[in-house]
Amino acid sequence: MAVLIDGVRTTDQLPVVVIGAGPIGLAAAAHLIERDIEPLVLEAGPSAGHAVRGWAHVRLFSPWAEVTDPAAEKLLAPTGWVRPDGAAYPTGGDWAVQYLQPLADVLGDKVRYGVTVTGVARAGRDRIVDAGRDEQPFTVHILTADGHEERITARAVIDASGTWSTPSPLGANGLPALGEKAAADRISYRVPDLTDPAVRARYAGRSTAVVGSGASAFTALAHLADLAKNEPGTHAVWILRRGITGSTYGGGEADELPARGALGLRAKAAVESGYASAATGFRTESVERDADDRLVLVDEDGRHLDPVDEVIVLTGLRPDLSFLSELRLALDERLQAPTALAPLIDPNVHSCGTVYPHGVNELSHPEQGVYLVGMKSYGRAPTFLAMTGFEQVRSIAAAIAGDREAAERVELTLPETGVCGGAGLFDDPDVVQSGDGGGCCAAPATLQIGIGAPVTASGGC
Repeated sequence: MAVLIDGVRTTDQLPVVVIGAGPIGLAAAAHLIERDIEPLVLEAGPSAGHAVRGWAHVRLFSPWAEVTDPAAEKLLAPTGWVRPDGAAYPTGGDWAVQYLQPLADVLGDKVRYGVTVTGVARAGRDRIVDAGRDEQPFTVHILTADGHEERITARAVIDASGTWSTPSPLGANGLPALGEKAAADRISYRVPDLTDPAVRARYAGRSTAVVGSGASAFTALAHLADLAKNEPGTHAVWILRRGITGSTYGGGEADELPARGALGLRAKAAVESGYASAATGFRTESVERDADDRLVLVDEDGRHLDPVDEVIVLTGLRPDLSFLSELRLALDERLQAPTALAPLIDPNVHSCGTVYPHGVNELSHPEQGVYLVGMKSYGRAPTFLAMTGFEQVRSIAAAIAGDREAAERVELTLPETGVCGGAGLFDDPDVVQSGDGGGCCAAPATLQIGIGAPVTASGGC
């Protein structure tokens, strides 16, 4: 409940709860501390950057200079922490171990691990009640790793929980295909790390369906093609809901993101070399098993594909909004992003260099004091801008502190080159030094996180 000070109820002495100890959640905590506001970061995993560690083998499109937050660096400086070479491109594992965990360690008991948020509401008010709503603090219900339930009272809530935990399903209608859940032991929703012997053994010498048309699917196809060169019998079947057109493989050599273009060309080479085949216009409706216990995908027209041993579903990610059901959120009906932000990130209109920095105005909801940030704020839009995410939480921290002028001021300046450069070409020193792998667009560039493909199987995005 609100704190009673000299007979006056106030929430100012309560912490701001931040959900998620990833790059944006920890940056939010750093900016709150800079404003003398107490943060409490709740992380479901056992360590900082738990979701990032899930793609530890994948390399970012951007170098170190563009994936650390300024307020966070100020907190780290007294510990002797020095940012790694600003021109080097970290993997997800590098990012988590060399930056996120040290930052969380500095925050100390302001970060709690093994804590799952199960609900957020106004204290004493469900979403129907108007009376006195804005004066009530938030109540955050949590479940600890040992099964203990708690309730935390907060002055504001910043949801930086991301979308990694909720990949989109195989079914073309956005719901799981019939039989998808029953075949869960043979279906993966992640880009495989083929440097892991167990993962490599799962796909070596076997037939794998790869479902999806984005950079993650390109990555999986490229990895499986590399595996097929050394492991006879390895084959990929690329399943596309649309037909193959001139843009299916991205922009190729003309792509505004050279790394992405190179990735698409590798996927194209995998198909043309015979390491992968393509099934186009296929919208999966069900998953069946044949007499040999292999998986058969069936589309909405009853077409059956040849049996495969494994399926990799890379059809995007989506936000988990279930624990926010008692809050009054204004979300776009398509993207599930804040309504003021959605037009800026609509993938049908915008790409890497056209989403401008934004803050509290675009991220506010009818429920005052609750904010979705980072990947979570982008809903189902596929391209998250990490530097813009840092700007989001800087603006929100200023707003919570009552500094509206700073909250509405844009402080992010995106570099003219290099922000999107990296994965796909950076492993070639000649490419990095020449600058051919850097740069995103003619306009100031932005950052993509966790999407892309390496030149070698051990690289990433």
